[in-house]
Amino acid sequence: MSADRRVVVVGGGVAGITAALDCAAAGASVTLLEVRRRLGGAAYSFQRDGLEMDNGQHVFLRCCAAYRGLLRRLGSDHLVAVQPRLEIPVLKPGSKPVLLRRSSLPAPLQLAGALARYPHLTLAQRLGAARAALALMRLDRTSSGRHEQQLDRVTLGDWLARHGQGAGAVSALWDLIALPALNLPAAEASLALGAFVFRTGLLSAADAGDIGFHRATLSQTIGGPAQRALLQAGVQVRLGWRAERLEKSAGGLRVHGRGGRAAESEERADEGEHAGAGQRGGEGSEADCVSAGAAILAVPHTRAARLLEPLLADWAGRLGALGSSPIVNLHVVYDRQVYNGPFAAGVGTPVQYLFDRSGASGAPAGCQYLAVSLSAAEREMGMSVDALRERYLPALRELLPRARQAKVESFLVTREHAATFRARPGVGALRPGPRTALPGLVLAGAWTDTGWPATLEGAVLSGHAAAQSALHALGVEPDGARAPDADTSTGAGAGAIPRRGPVA
Repeated sequence: MSADRRVVVVGGGVAGITAALDCAAAGASVTLLEVRRRLGGAAYSFQRDGLEMDNGQHVFLRCCAAYRGLLRRLGSDHLVAVQPRLEIPVLKPGSKPVLLRRSSLPAPLQLAGALARYPHLTLAQRLGAARAALALMRLDRTSSGRHEQQLDRVTLGDWLARHGQGAGAVSALWDLIALPALNLPAAEASLALGAFVFRTGLLSAADAGDIGFHRATLSQTIGGPAQRALLQAGVQVRLGWRAERLEKSAGGLRVHGRGGRAAESEERADEGEHAGAGQRGGEGSEADCVSAGAAILAVPHTRAARLLEPLLADWAGRLGALGSSPIVNLHVVYDRQVYNGPFAAGVGTPVQYLFDRSGASGAPAGCQYLAVSLSAAEREMGMSVDALRERYLPALRELLPRARQAKVESFLVTREHAATFRARPGVGALRPGPRTALPGLVLAGAWTDTGWPATLEGAVLSGHAAAQSALHALGVEPDGARAPDADTSTGAGAGAIPRRGPVA
């Protein structure tokens, strides 16, 4: 195949996997380069103390058509499950558990009954929240670019305050969704992105917000199946390959770096970041170069900025201005079961969301492994493991009475310093589309302008868009490259609201 029909994809996360599969399906010759020795990007698993643990708790919604379509394409959709009906257990210290459950009424009335009975708001706050939700529905982000920019200039918190939502209502209700979906509290997050999350996930269709869970580990669901699917599609997958420099060439683009090994179908693709030394491939290896007619950068925006700097300094500057927001996950193993249920949200507690991952992790019989997901975790990023233990184990005992008599067998912390771009006001103007000013150089990632916050859904959508742009640059017909979307008969449309947090 001629060089001008070659595509190199830098990055083996969800966006890069999607883009590589699309390009291969259209007949391009594809090489995928991944710095780690496994695929999946930020969605990965690692082994510790005999358990298989995910770095973070990614969930998705029924309306995540693109992400669900990718899982079907990978043959791993049987490893996820979607709630028959949205249910969010809410725990508060000293209070009985509350279940926020949607009814069978059409949107937005499906949540009216749950809101009317929600005990963590006063009657006046419940009525005010209903009025604010209706006002949120009426916000039109599609009427014009100028209107969308106006929404992106203010915070969701300021808008809620103008609509009668005080700090108590925001903490007990609105931040249950905003914080994990945007990786920022409503007080700091862009109104444009916040409105999109609530309208798409909760106000567009009755079942759009039903939550989907990964029943297996992320590596079993994404990384391993993706490696097999890519190899079957004819993609050359090179793991442990660090891209160090981009340059223009007569035939397109060159990616310079230090090479790792070619992936093989029988090899494990689910090694975690914590697997030990040598995880970052390329150190001590010989310099290498990969040439192609088009290159897709599907790496975190901070790394993309460094690669773009020599060629497109202004673009690199924009990506650097996107900022970042961290996520911290606590992994707590008890010697007995302390909570019944797959997950829960916390109110009036530092515990934001907790998930029971006992089955997927292979926890010993009788023990329970709870993963606690903390979004917008700037404070927690600076805390030691001992300090986190001293803060969060008592908080868990307050929420879970049975934890008061249980023994903690293991307490582990994982941190994602730059888990997502910072979804603050003004971020919309900084997020680029797939095409750059350099022909054939394309961008992909949840940080690109997908319309979504940093989510699994956004990552997949960005991969599809990047593949179309790369194929167009090569003059290759993209029709048929994109895998069919998930079932959209609910009317929810494509999209999703998570990522490396509970409900994104």
